[in-house]
Amino acid sequence: MSEHVVLLSVPGLRKQDLTAMPTLSRLAGEGDVMELVPSFPCVTCPVQANMTTGTPPSQHGVIANGFYWRDKHEVEMWTAWNDCIERPQVWDTLHEHDASITSAVWFPLHSKGCGADLVCTPAPIHNPDGTESLWCYTKPEPMYGTLRDTFGHFPLQHFWGPMSNITSTAWICDSAVWAARDARPNFFYIYLPHLDYAAQKVGPDSELAAKALVDLDAQIARLVAGFESAYGNDPVLWLVASEYTIGTVDHVTYPNRMLREADLLGIDTQDDGERLDFKNSGAWALADHQLAHVFVANSGDIDRVVQLFRGKPGIAEVLVGPDREKYDLDHPRSGEVILVSEPNSWQAYYWWLDDALAPKFARTVDIHRKPGYDPVEMHIDMATKSTPLDATLVRGSHGAPPHDERQRGVIIASQRGTLVGKAMADTDVCELVLRQFGI
Repeated sequence: MSEHVVLLSVPGLRKQDLTAMPTLSRLAGEGDVMELVPSFPCVTCPVQANMTTGTPPSQHGVIANGFYWRDKHEVEMWTAWNDCIERPQVWDTLHEHDASITSAVWFPLHSKGCGADLVCTPAPIHNPDGTESLWCYTKPEPMYGTLRDTFGHFPLQHFWGPMSNITSTAWICDSAVWAARDARPNFFYIYLPHLDYAAQKVGPDSELAAKALVDLDAQIARLVAGFESAYGNDPVLWLVASEYTIGTVDHVTYPNRMLREADLLGIDTQDDGERLDFKNSGAWALADHQLAHVFVANSGDIDRVVQLFRGKPGIAEVLVGPDREKYDLDHPRSGEVILVSEPNSWQAYYWWLDDALAPKFARTVDIHRKPGYDPVEMHIDMATKSTPLDATLVRGSHGAPPHDERQRGVIIASQRGTLVGKAMADTDVCELVLRQFGI
């Protein structure tokens, strides 16, 4: 049993990357390293829910990085509160087992309102004039004021978009060390996003992606040293889990444009461009990296949608009805049809057929109003502050099912004998953590 366990959630980490990361290599050398297989969809929110609940999307309900709330005809990307997760998470089970076991949750998605004792996650304030004020949701609530006074505001501009860099991850590490010293929680879950950026923007084997490995490892070194100081003579078990790996892409599909050309997409023309009309669409697609949930209003159109996509370039699988059980995605929140990309392709949310009619927000960094994921935001022209409308600029993606070793990640434990077997699934991580506390 361990009294102190730290789980680092690191997107994009591959086993071969450890050769460029001396801190992680040392932890692996002192303990265990094993293949970690992400569940489909291999994207942030579902995988984090898989790891913290030990269940797949069919049970916890996080079917993508966003949700389509059918009753309201509204899309919510990235911002849902913790109650969107329909199963208990690690910290809930720890509390149920022993109320004295404390947990801290630092920066994973859907952590607002969760049951952990300490929480810190971005929560910018959206002002009436359309601007944003920097802020974080923290538990206890006054904690962000202390973190802001100590480290400055969380640098949200470096957390995503064209200015993404190691600064945001450094702030996460610094504030986590502060929390470890102040509260000494038994379990600490920390999301370190840095490897996501360069690998998607210019490719996972690019020079920028290689530099990201070095930069992240340096921050992890500071994190490890800070925690060792905070916990003193009490040993810390480090678990480092890759959420998914990022593969090279050279192709993009546009499911909403295909649905539009089939006269299934509803369009609302406004002064600032065309908007997608969810309520009046026969079918529309929430595109998310290498998958899309297609929401079909009338059951009679489902077969038509299936035939529209089946066998098309870039689309590996078209799942409908019980076929969704293949990847544990048979959940009421899922689309009636799910599109799975080929490993070298990804799916863009675009629906306009003429760039002159694109909505104004398409040319900005606006992760909440876009009904889908948009990595092109990382290619924004800083001179004009405009996001190009060229999805072919993206060179890396993830989300497709891991059919070969290149799509599988890695898990590290700093103490030998912690990991057993040849490979783990992301849904096994929850049990691994609980086992360290005798559960």
